[in-house]
Amino acid sequence: MAETNSRQDLTGIFLNLGGERRAEFQACCAEIFSRLLTADSVDAAAAALGRQKTDLLVIDLNGYDSLEQLAGAGALIRSRNGAPVLLLCPYVNSAWIPELMASGPLHYRISPILDDELCQAVEQCLVAPVDAMAAAQQQMLDKEKELRELLTIQRSLQRALGSVDDLVSMSQQICLALCSFPGVRHTALLHMKERGDLQLVAQESRNHLDIGRLMQRTDRLLQSPLQEIFPPLLAVSLGELVLLDTPEKAGDPELAVSLHDREVSMVLALPLRSEPGGPVQGSICLMFDRHLLFSREQFACFVSLAQFVSFGLGMSELKHQNDALAGKLTQMSTVDALTGVANRRKGEEMLDNEIRRARRYGLPLALITFDIDNFRSVNDLYGYPIGDQALRTVAETAQSRLRSSDTLARMRGEEFMIVATHTCAIDALKLAEKLREAIATTELPGCSNVTVSLAVAQVGAEEGPADVLERLDSALHRAKRSGRNCVELAMS
Repeated sequence: MAETNSRQDLTGIFLNLGGERRAEFQACCAEIFSRLLTADSVDAAAAALGRQKTDLLVIDLNGYDSLEQLAGAGALIRSRNGAPVLLLCPYVNSAWIPELMASGPLHYRISPILDDELCQAVEQCLVAPVDAMAAAQQQMLDKEKELRELLTIQRSLQRALGSVDDLVSMSQQICLALCSFPGVRHTALLHMKERGDLQLVAQESRNHLDIGRLMQRTDRLLQSPLQEIFPPLLAVSLGELVLLDTPEKAGDPELAVSLHDREVSMVLALPLRSEPGGPVQGSICLMFDRHLLFSREQFACFVSLAQFVSFGLGMSELKHQNDALAGKLTQMSTVDALTGVANRRKGEEMLDNEIRRARRYGLPLALITFDIDNFRSVNDLYGYPIGDQALRTVAETAQSRLRSSDTLARMRGEEFMIVATHTCAIDALKLAEKLREAIATTELPGCSNVTVSLAVAQVGAEEGPADVLERLDSALHRAKRSGRNCVELAMS
């Protein structure tokens, strides 16, 4: 335990593991105190606090790897009962500040810190208010103002999270909402995509700053040269809140100049995760044009807002996944898995809809059905895999010669149906003949060419799906009896 004398009747205790840090603090601030004690452990600091009245306890977190090493620091702060505590916290460990604030009121500064700034911080902690009642009243007014500001940003963010349809649009609204906090000049949202690809999804700038340009990329951000120093990237890699109260403290002069040029004096970044200890989904970043000392309530509010944003992102992703799954289910229920054309259910649905539409507007509508000739022998001679390939090739050949308004459906086995809109019987016959020739001349891998028999019908004015399909079935049987590889017109 070391002791230094000075002119003023003030006692201070400085706690840090390293002797060099304790010597530096003595050299910088000893003259402020009549007695300055230094401690190398929480127990030593607690013992010193128990022996004499102490005006200021300074806890320097530099050199600590985790808060577990400072297990008794919270007890030290609680033992002060509101008496001044100054916390010096490294930039990369700024998440420890709100955790220790839970133990009691304290002042904090981010380190590294210049000697003049450190002395000023110490002196500010030691200044007692001239009028304690007026100071308490002003503190209450400040808290009310702070609460109104937090409620405003919370309401703005809730409105932004009201729609989860579009991730990018929602992210832009989030950034816009966060700009409503006093002093915020720029906000950004970074989101973790698949395979660890961190992307800049949205940003809102009131100072013409583009952090995509600052980070030299907008995707794969964890490969940015600024990964280990820029707050929104650090918040993702550390999984913790990061507060940079002066751009120079990041240790990159070029970054500091870029931020100062855009009037950025302070940066706060928070990781996005939907639950404590869960995977980091990205980060939100707020850049301020002034230096602010956040209260415990403000820190807690920012952490809660980050969690709200995480929930919103999670809900948006879940909705997109549900939409994609619904799309797959719809496709499975309407598309033939083997050939990729419409299945029987979809074909019958399209036929019913088109008959109704043709009847309503007085439009011609034609149907073509076709069947692969002797398809069973293809399976018997070459095997089912070749038979399946033959079905796919026939479907692809037919589909490639249809209009986008026509529907090709596999009705059963080797039988297909075409719903040809705005088509009369004569034109349908011409189309059927083209399909017959195209399929007959299409080479099939692994087997000889196949042919098809086709039937054509124009839907009558009062005819329903069952009636026209019955006519087509009769015509298709005639085509089979006529020697196959031909087209028959269904009799009305």
